[in-house]
Amino acid sequence: MKNVSEQTRIGVTERDTRARVARLVLEHGPITASALGDRVGLTPAAIRRHLDALLAEGMIEIRRARPQPRRGRGRPAKFFAITDAGRSAFVHAYDDLAGSALRFLAETAGERAVTEFARRQIADLERRYLPVVKTAPPHQRVRKLAEALSGDGYAAAAAKGPRPGGGEQLCQHHCPVSHVAAEFPQLCEAETEAFSRLLGTPVQRLATIAHGDGICTTHVSPRSLRGEDAEAADGPAPGTDGPVSIDDDISDEESGRTSL
Repeated sequence: MKNVSEQTRIGVTERDTRARVARLVLEHGPITASALGDRVGLTPAAIRRHLDALLAEGMIEIRRARPQPRRGRGRPAKFFAITDAGRSAFVHAYDDLAGSALRFLAETAGERAVTEFARRQIADLERRYLPVVKTAPPHQRVRKLAEALSGDGYAAAAAKGPRPGGGEQLCQHHCPVSHVAAEFPQLCEAETEAFSRLLGTPVQRLATIAHGDGICTTHVSPRSLRGEDAEAADGPAPGTDGPVSIDDDISDEESGRTSL
């Protein structure tokens, strides 16, 4: 029979592993049990135990893969995705305070003040990310931006666009301010503007966690589509005296490279 200290240690280890599994579902979901087991290094029985516990707690949910025409018979693949409750467990504890502060700002100074506040908040992020993105080759900039965002808790990743030559996608699996951004979309808009300046090419938000989507997805246009008009339209970076453009020393041949 295990003594109390050993039982406590086992309990802590179980909670730590379960939290890691939940984090992986957040960052990489929807994901299969076998893929999770490979990442965590657990047996099928062990990963199933943790998944069952997270399902019971409402932290994750099951999603069925869409049937494929060429797929053989059998049950559809089962994937696990984070729920709103599970996502909330990773959200910072000051959402209510931030929401109240922005509501007060909107009521007393107007919506334009909220927009200016959002841009100032993003300005610090943009200044920190600019050297990281600027020093990267053009075809690696989306990935470098994703890595920088992940360092700030956004669980971001870069991926190729759905069509060849169709640009790239920047995916954020976590948004620390999603609950506030649901009420104040200026936060998402300011972030999108910053992404465009950092990457030096037009971007478009396709989905946001704040609006109920599972992932914040930003489409990054191929650099080859960027024209002289867009170059001339660049405005100054927040907190700088000149344009944000970071491609003055990049050749035309390099600027056309968009694949990861």
